[in-house]
Amino acid sequence: MNSLPGRAALSLCRRSAAAGGMRVFTASPGHSAGGLPTDRASLPAVRVCHSGTNHKPSVNTKKRGYDITRNPHLNKGMAFTLEERLQLGIHGLLPPCFLSQDVQVLRVMKSYETRSNPLDKYILLMTLQDRNEKLFYRLLTSYIEEFMPIVYTPTVGLACQQYGLAFRRPRGLFITIHDRGHIATMLNSWPEEDIKAIVVTDGERILGLGDLGSYGMGIPVGKLALYTACGGVRPQQCLPVLLDVGTDNQALLDDPLYIGLKHKRIRGKEYDELIDEFMQAVTDKYGMNCLIQFEDFANSNAFRILNKYRNRYCTFNDDIQGTASVAVAGLLAALKITKNKLLDHTFVFQGAGEAALGIAHLLIMAMAKEGLSSEEAAKKIWMVDSKGLIVKGRSHLNHEKEEFAHDHPHLKTLEEVVHVIKPTAIIGVAAIGGAFTEKIIKDMASFNERPIIFALSNPTSKAECTAEQCYKLTEGRGIFASGSPFDKVTLADGRTFYPGQGNNAYVFPGVALGVIACGVRHISDDVFLTTAEAIADMVTEENLAEGRLYPPLSTIREVSFKIAVKRCTLFFYTRVERLTDNERILSAQQHIGY
Repeated sequence: MNSLPGRAALSLCRRSAAAGGMRVFTASPGHSAGGLPTDRASLPAVRVCHSGTNHKPSVNTKKRGYDITRNPHLNKGMAFTLEERLQLGIHGLLPPCFLSQDVQVLRVMKSYETRSNPLDKYILLMTLQDRNEKLFYRLLTSYIEEFMPIVYTPTVGLACQQYGLAFRRPRGLFITIHDRGHIATMLNSWPEEDIKAIVVTDGERILGLGDLGSYGMGIPVGKLALYTACGGVRPQQCLPVLLDVGTDNQALLDDPLYIGLKHKRIRGKEYDELIDEFMQAVTDKYGMNCLIQFEDFANSNAFRILNKYRNRYCTFNDDIQGTASVAVAGLLAALKITKNKLLDHTFVFQGAGEAALGIAHLLIMAMAKEGLSSEEAAKKIWMVDSKGLIVKGRSHLNHEKEEFAHDHPHLKTLEEVVHVIKPTAIIGVAAIGGAFTEKIIKDMASFNERPIIFALSNPTSKAECTAEQCYKLTEGRGIFASGSPFDKVTLADGRTFYPGQGNNAYVFPGVALGVIACGVRHISDDVFLTTAEAIADMVTEENLAEGRLYPPLSTIREVSFKIAVKRCTLFFYTRVERLTDNERILSAQQHIGY
């Protein structure tokens, strides 16, 4: 192949491409593909096709040679046609074989299957993302059920713990407490200008693993990968950010390989000034409708930051609002089995942090739609924290917890609370592995014909119980959902259940897609209730019969699109011009779609 003259090579390329159904591009006028000018300043932009279908966008670029093969946005690996290799100056920089994207997917899968360690699988996928972005997302969308537990929970938790060892190439923007006064300049260092979505964390409460400092960057990177894989948002429009203010994790401070600031967390006025400057700098550069998702902030900061900024910026907190939406979606789907309403249930939460309070507030909104007042709805919700049942008169209750404090004798343990309160649903969000003991599950089965048991803590090691424990101890009557994935469970009588995973990925990609497509500037809690209702509406009787409270993960892009369309419909309807034209919505989605 290397000995072919330029014109003959192009002729062969065109014939090969035509035979394979691949679209190719001819050389620009005035330059033969076999003899491109060496002066890069005079090079015309070349269009690189990333798909064989005409409706997919191509990329115009003036880059040449190694700049192409080292750029994950442009690199197609061995899928470059001969004509593209000649035009882009990479002829000879790649092996002579042409491999379509489909074949490259198979090659990556074979490599993936040789790895048994989840962290090794994570590193393989992240390395692919750094090298060939299109192939990474093709792989992820083609095998979403296979790869979701690797790029997201539970493996992403392990990846964060080992982030220093797994670190290969920087992804995202690291902003430290010492960069105050210079954040706007740092944003200018990011190579992309058209940023539509940012996921930001300070690393203080990573999943159920606690303070991981700068190792928490794995969470924004993983979340934004799902913005693209599940929601179709362009990866070039996404920016992961880690705000490093130090860490209180002594093991990290003592670790010579730790990659973050090696001092205790800075709090108070300096911390608040950093957040203020960050929010202002982002909106100054990217606009007021740039979506900012807060992720894995500690309880002490999460609520006050959300309340401070929610009406000033386009922002939401996924741990509070996203988790609430997916949990309420599961509960609404469960009502199709119990054949009653939310107001007929009594809920006990194991945990009273961000997730529990977020779910509780959304439940109150949902019960208000059924006719209950906020006060009446709150009486149906009980919470257990590290000190036991939250009741009136208990000392050191913050404002958020006081709303769910009831007149009742204090009970110390969850087992006591379940035995006395006799709830119809228990929801675990405290990251205490095994908190739903055999006695608790059996008690739930004795009180209820169809007990609702949600073990939502992440990662898997922190789950309150396993799917197998729930189904076996309730003799298959339990309605189960978990935060991390569990394998199917087959009971002795032959019945098989596929546990529903209450994965936030059902929520935030669709919400983000709708917000970006519509140019929304503020995100209300109504968004998350309508999202929960939309997800529950997509759960079929077949899904419920299998034990699924959520649509299959294989349909998650469809779920995200429907959420986005519903969001846009409501947004346009409430605007002054009352736009309800679905063509407008679809056009907006396709404009940013990936």
